[in-house]
Amino acid sequence: MASLDVFNDNAFSVTGLTAAINQPQEGQQQPTRIDALFEEEGVTTTSVFIEREHDTLTLVPAKDRNGPADPTSGNQRDMIPFSTIHLPTRATIMADEVQGVRAFGSESELETVQARVQKRLDKMRKRLDATIRFQRVGAITGKVYDANGTKLLLDLHKAFGIDENTSDLKFSVNETKLLLAINDAKRKAEDVVGGSGIITGWLGLAGRGFFDALVTHPVVEKAYDRFNDGQFLRGGGWNAFRYGGVNWEEFYGKVGDVTFIDSNVAYLIPLGIDGMFITRFAPGNYMETVNTEGLPYYASQELLPHNKGVDLEAQSNLLSINTMPRAIVKLTKS
Repeated sequence: MASLDVFNDNAFSVTGLTAAINQPQEGQQQPTRIDALFEEEGVTTTSVFIEREHDTLTLVPAKDRNGPADPTSGNQRDMIPFSTIHLPTRATIMADEVQGVRAFGSESELETVQARVQKRLDKMRKRLDATIRFQRVGAITGKVYDANGTKLLLDLHKAFGIDENTSDLKFSVNETKLLLAINDAKRKAEDVVGGSGIITGWLGLAGRGFFDALVTHPVVEKAYDRFNDGQFLRGGGWNAFRYGGVNWEEFYGKVGDVTFIDSNVAYLIPLGIDGMFITRFAPGNYMETVNTEGLPYYASQELLPHNKGVDLEAQSNLLSINTMPRAIVKLTKS
């Protein structure tokens, strides 16, 4: 029969528990469309500095062959600091839960307790995953909120000292030249990207209300009425479709009462730009992990007072950011 002494095993050290929570369970890890946009990397500090380069190209004027050449100035750069966000969560395993556990079949008491701890870690990780995804959506919209959906943790446009790029598609006017409006929004993003990379595609991440207004717009209905004899519209395949060179996807994320994206807006996202969306993981605030390269998740345990059980903690320390906020165009409908 297992006792609390089992938690002295190396499997329950910070290293052991951290390895356990970072190991995805078979069949459970399914990256979403949002997660796939972000490049992940560990850092050794709790702050991340984004270098901004003010590099505007101008044409070289013609000069007399014996005259002075036009000077080319060096790039102006500045560093913008961002702090990683500390996300801790706790759980307890009481002594009665462990002391009543017997090994089953060929399992040892250690393996049995490990399995119980792993279940608790998996639940904690799911909460962290949902929070990380929520913050990544915030990096796309430009505002990262706390878990309650009201406390603003990071305003990217304010941090970069820029205005949000917006475009109104005016769905209420049926004769709106929708393709031209979409192309105009794309050009706004292209102007921001400039020579920073090659745009390989476009994603329109749309709230439910915006998506419904788009897919039922007379121009879109007419276009798809000719496609496969209108099967698209009749079949209700409305969660994703391509129009105007953009892959439009209905996005609905909600945890509890917190909604990830406003129903009546969409975000036009250029794809293929290296380093545009990044997530940086800082080390956990444990003696064993400070000044090491950060991991997505950390976990530790310690005995409760009077040996009544074990206190488990899982945490993630991260920054998810869009390094080119104006390259995303917020689309509204009126």
